[in-house]
Amino acid sequence: MALQPHRTDELQHASFLIILAVVSLLMAVIVWPFAQPLLWAALAAIMFQPLYRWMLRKMGGRRNPAAIASLLVIFFAVLVPALWLGTLVVQEAVVLIAKLQEQPVDLAVAFDRVYGALPKMAQEAVDRSGWADMASVQARLQTLLSESAGMIASQAVSIGSGALNFLLAFGVGLYVMFFLLRDGERIGRTLLRTVPVERSISERLAERFLGIVRATIKGSGVVGLVQGALGGITFLIVGLDSALLFGVLMTVFALVPVIGAGAVYVPVGLWLLVTGAVWQGTFVLVVGFFVISSSDNVLRPILVGRDTGIPDWIILITTLGGISFLGFSGIVLGPLVAGLFLASWSILQEYRDEDMQAAEGDETVEPIIVDASGHALKRDGAD
Repeated sequence: MALQPHRTDELQHASFLIILAVVSLLMAVIVWPFAQPLLWAALAAIMFQPLYRWMLRKMGGRRNPAAIASLLVIFFAVLVPALWLGTLVVQEAVVLIAKLQEQPVDLAVAFDRVYGALPKMAQEAVDRSGWADMASVQARLQTLLSESAGMIASQAVSIGSGALNFLLAFGVGLYVMFFLLRDGERIGRTLLRTVPVERSISERLAERFLGIVRATIKGSGVVGLVQGALGGITFLIVGLDSALLFGVLMTVFALVPVIGAGAVYVPVGLWLLVTGAVWQGTFVLVVGFFVISSSDNVLRPILVGRDTGIPDWIILITTLGGISFLGFSGIVLGPLVAGLFLASWSILQEYRDEDMQAAEGDETVEPIIVDASGHALKRDGAD
């Protein structure tokens, strides 16, 4: 018995979809080793698209020279300083840990100073809690410092042995960024036309995705850099060793909601107070509370203009989950996934509401029945 034509068409269509799925999966497996460079190249191309458009106008619409000029600006103004700063931070971390190993922090003396300043009731509470045993805490701190030194040394060896992979990934990222800067808008329009989703939905998702990228990088990233710079300057003023290291740590923590830059400047300020540096500790805490923390409220509305619509607790969970899954890239990728997740469900809810409103509108419109002469007839049961 021969297959009917429509069944043959269905079989061919199903076979094509299977082939498409398999080929797409193989493509994803092949490019996965370069997933992070491709991700950062795409995000950088989105953020620096205004720079490319400005270059394009200055160069009379020549796309290749405009993309090359934009890439050179990004390389020398962003990437080279970032690599140089990362090298300095690693050096300061190694020096700080070596110094702490040679001259361990005497927690017992600091604890006795704080303990003596507490009222008697608070001293009794500390005694009952067991925190008065500083010997065990000191031993654990020394063990942690030894493990940290070993971890940094092993990471340095792995970075040195994997220098070729790093250079390859770095080169791939720059190469892809060139084409995304030049052809990003055209690639985006092609994807919107080919993705198997209703055009209006895909356009709304793309619009919200760009808004989330802008809010995450331009908002959180720039605010984090400003807070880290303010913190580094503050630490330099008070004469703190490894001020650059603590400033970079403040930048990283500023990207994490709820935790924020206070996770760095509060312990530093309190430690300075405990060790007798009264004006230094007071200065760090005052600048931290009234300048560094307030910069978020001032800069974010200027840079972003509106909220991403993502609750802080979801950003916190997805950021921490992204870090555990992808490392440093998860700081950006986690909130992006959360934003797309919420945007997709909100669009679905909007379409459901529109369908319900359309259905209710159809139900309220009662049909008018007319006779052969065109006169309206009364419905059954009507007066």
